[in-house]
Amino acid sequence: MRDPRLERLAEILLFHSCQVQPGQKLLIETFDLPDPTIVVRLVEKACRHGVLPYVITKHNTVLRTLYAQGSEEALAHCGRLEAQWMEQMDAYIGIRGTANSAEFSDLPPERMNLYQRLWWDPVHLRLRVPKTAWVVLRWPTPSMAQQAEMSTEAFEDFFFDVCTVDYEAMGRALEPLRELMERTDQVRITGPGTDLRFSIRDIPVRPCFGQRNIPDGEIFTAPVRESVEGTIRYNAPSRYQGVVFQDVEFRFRQGRIVEATCSNEPERLNRILDADEGARYIGEFAIGCNNRIRRPMLDILFDEKIGGSIHFTPGNAYEETDNGNRSQVHWDLVLIQLPEYGGGELWFDDRLVRKDGRFVLPELEELNRGL
Repeated sequence: MRDPRLERLAEILLFHSCQVQPGQKLLIETFDLPDPTIVVRLVEKACRHGVLPYVITKHNTVLRTLYAQGSEEALAHCGRLEAQWMEQMDAYIGIRGTANSAEFSDLPPERMNLYQRLWWDPVHLRLRVPKTAWVVLRWPTPSMAQQAEMSTEAFEDFFFDVCTVDYEAMGRALEPLRELMERTDQVRITGPGTDLRFSIRDIPVRPCFGQRNIPDGEIFTAPVRESVEGTIRYNAPSRYQGVVFQDVEFRFRQGRIVEATCSNEPERLNRILDADEGARYIGEFAIGCNNRIRRPMLDILFDEKIGGSIHFTPGNAYEETDNGNRSQVHWDLVLIQLPEYGGGELWFDDRLVRKDGRFVLPELEELNRGL
């Protein structure tokens, strides 16, 4: 019996997120999927629509060996080969399962940085992101359920609930916030351990309602690169390169992270930020608006959408909201401003916009639905 939730999700990915058209080439890339049924549904629907689907299946245990032992020449060759594929694609769907979310945790940052520079950056940052219609999502597994501290059945229900929302309605609700941010110059963020100021003047603003990430629910721009001043203390744990970082804190001067610390891996944190010059500058500022997601679960595609949160991202800027920063790093670190996480305020041009995770302006009240 066909699961109607899979049918609905496949429709969203193909026709809302990627908006595929007959004759277009679609790459479906999967990692550690426990079951291929979602891929089968995507291929069926793509073929019926006249789309040309291509499928790559990967396993993180194999990739770990490549990242750990592959020579610089080997990793660069993998990057070149996949770049040739990506150059021919019109659309991309990436689906990641999680057999072991810590699979890469014991690899030195230098090896992961090498992979990102020679493989990830040329394929994804230079080609997939700017040149294709793309969407990425996780896939529910027992490992993810355990990470979220939920039963497998409850997590699966949660997954489909937050991933198959009415994205058109979400887009309409985000429009007044987009208009406000486009008129804004100075932003201030305050909270426990946080007092941060920066400008977003003349940087484009992008609302997100299912076109790039599933689940979705955020709006993003970027700070003027050298405008960031002050301190931010992130209160959501973050997994990066297989390692969980706790209580990350940055101090900025003229846009640059001049001091970085965390409660568990400060040396590794700074080695990541030293990957290149752009890693110590911010490439994205975003506001999370999906109120069905209420707490972090060590998965950034969910955590960065938490209603009442912001994320402030060291590393590469997206071309559509470009502040000129370039890096092989793009690390979405999350600060939750809900009362149970210490609260906080968001100000635009000395006007209070959100307090303790709730928008206070009448035109933004729809974004509080569900809080």
